[in-house]
Amino acid sequence: QVQLVESGGGLVQAGGSLRLSCAASGGVYVVAWFRQAPGKEREFVAAISPFGGARSYADSVKGRLTISRDNAKNTVYLQINSLKPEDTAVYYCAARIFSSSVTAKDYPYWGQGTQVTVSS
Repeated sequence: QVQLVESGGGLVQAGGSLRLSCAASGGVYVVAWFRQAPGKEREFVAAISPFGGARSYADSVKGRLTISRDNAKNTVYLQINSLKPEDTAVYYCAARIFSSSVTAKDYPYWGQGTQVTVSS
């Protein structure tokens, strides 16, 4: 049984930074971060392979975000720098067994989400 629990969200001023965490149990999987802003569809942000050798990012966030993982702690991180008001969203981590995907429906396992709010 795969369980994912996100943490680290909060209210931050534009230009600030946050590090989100996704605690995963039940195995080592491809883990991705998605985000969903009010009234918008859930969008892919970043993904990392089971042992961290491959990472991918959405073009809209490339250069400001870093995804990493510590399998000894069963945790995947998302470091977000230079936060902008448009980064405001609920951030979800998701897992799947095989290769990464940018499509939310390809991920069978999801966390409950953590809210990130960026004030201008």
